[in-house]
Amino acid sequence: MKIIVLLISVLALASTEWIDIDWSEVRPIEEFDQYWARLPAELQFLRNAFPNRRITNGQQATPGQFPYQVALVITFSASSGLCGGSILTRNYILTAAHCVQNALGGTAIMGAHNRFVSEATQQRIAFAASGIKIHPGYISTTIRNDIATVRLNNAMTLNDRVVPARIPVTGDSRSFAGWTGTVSGFGRISDTSTATSTVVMYTSNPIMSENECAARWGSSLIQAQNICLSGDGGRSPCNGDSGGPLAVQDNGSLQVGIVSFGSASGCSIGMPSVFVRVSHFRDWIIANSDL
Repeated sequence: MKIIVLLISVLALASTEWIDIDWSEVRPIEEFDQYWARLPAELQFLRNAFPNRRITNGQQATPGQFPYQVALVITFSASSGLCGGSILTRNYILTAAHCVQNALGGTAIMGAHNRFVSEATQQRIAFAASGIKIHPGYISTTIRNDIATVRLNNAMTLNDRVVPARIPVTGDSRSFAGWTGTVSGFGRISDTSTATSTVVMYTSNPIMSENECAARWGSSLIQAQNICLSGDGGRSPCNGDSGGPLAVQDNGSLQVGIVSFGSASGCSIGMPSVFVRVSHFRDWIIANSDL
């Protein structure tokens, strides 16, 4: 019995050990080649045209407002990237495939309001490359199937500030067009600064129909596996927000999207932002997590 108690204690310490992060070395994933490799040739000329973008015309969340929000710090061979994510279960995170492609591992931060501060509510848990599951239909030259799950090295502790996101149930075929969607994350907050937000920000707009979004982006980019948020008022997710959640209010927050891509011409120009439609991939999510 003493041996069992000791092992449990060691595991508890391992799951709550504080992981220091040098934020000066972390860049939004949108600055990496793997982000741009997915976009069509006609958009590649914009790669360096608008370097400073943000979660635009949003506001600061109150602490704990988005308890399913995750900040992912992803380690690559030469640098580290910042993405968003959402909590699936005590062991799994949901994010975009382009965030973790070629990753060596990284750190998931849950329960954070200010990611730069050692908050008592924060949990920082490492993950390894072996824990990353990318949809087999995703490749770097396409924006299709831009979804991944990440298994943490140790289970997180669920509480009022660390809560799994709800996703649509099997058979939920609603498009959510016309619903108010809310996207949250730690992305950039200024057109004149390269700094990402230290705190959780969010913005809301109506969700568009597939046809409305395709009329702006083109039917070659927008398909049934996507869901789009209007860019009205210049409100949009941006650099550092990739992989983060889009939610609607349906008897509580319901995650309906994962940030995939937006306009390379800038986040506040009014173009719709494009997400992975979570309901389209529900079976794959279940098969690649412990949900």
